[in-house]
Amino acid sequence: MEERRRIEFHGRVQGVGFRYQAQKYASAYGLKGWVRNEYDGSVTMEVQGFPEMINMMLKHLTSDRYIEIEWVDSKNIPPEEGRGFHVRY
Repeated sequence: MEERRRIEFHGRVQGVGFRYQAQKYASAYGLKGWVRNEYDGSVTMEVQGFPEMINMMLKHLTSDRYIEIEWVDSKNIPPEEGRGFHVRY
């Protein structure tokens, strides 16, 4: 069963290609949603798909040599209709 998560990433997550890496991995794992930079230096993502695929995407993001995630706030939210994963500006 699919789930949707709203995730806030804190640390060195802007200016290091985070959003584009997230889009690349989300597309590779068939996930839906979006990612955007926030004014406070964090990055917010809503991602939807099978939990195993979401976890694989997160594993790749946390192992990137340029991205330094200090902490993550995550909560499950209701799934939405939609297709694809995109970067919001």
